[in-house]
Amino acid sequence: MRSKSPGQAHAPAALGVQARRLRALLVDLSRRRPVRDPVAAACEDLGLTPVQIHIVAWLGQDGPLTMGALARRVAVTEKTITGVVDRLERDDLVQRTRDPGDRRVVHVRLAGRGAELFRRIDAEIEAKLTALLALLDGGDRQHLLGMLEKLAARLAGHAAEEGHPPAPAGTRRRAAGQGKPSVGGTSTRRLARPEEA
Repeated sequence: MRSKSPGQAHAPAALGVQARRLRALLVDLSRRRPVRDPVAAACEDLGLTPVQIHIVAWLGQDGPLTMGALARRVAVTEKTITGVVDRLERDDLVQRTRDPGDRRVVHVRLAGRGAELFRRIDAEIEAKLTALLALLDGGDRQHLLGMLEKLAARLAGHAAEEGHPPAPAGTRRRAAGQGKPSVGGTSTRRLARPEEA
């Protein structure tokens, strides 16, 4: 049996310290006005709940989702998602369609007003992230994005090992900087590559 090197023996303790440091930094960042969730402003302006706005954001980002997948994305029960989607459908923000292959499966997609709302939220998020990244110099931005891309790739590999489905194509495309998905999930424009920024 191989013995652990001194570095390996302290790794769990060091990871715990780093995890607490990361949590503290994320909490601190979340308190700062410039990086607050732009969804909150949209909620106030439109009289919608955070769950309703997040549904619009997920559908705009990834395209149509089943009711069950949507419930998991916004962390509510399937019973709750039905009532929330009822209200969004009544307000012409989403529409439901039955899967022709399995009538028990219901897909939810953005309707006209929902697509407009998503574009507004998406623009606000992009503006806030642009302002946030502007606080760093180019090298720091590249390092931050590189680390986040590495973490995303490792999480995707870990999810695949556990049998979870891969992220939707629009999410992978966006994370890779290859394009900004439209409401339908196809690329509408290419984001600047790191060397172009």
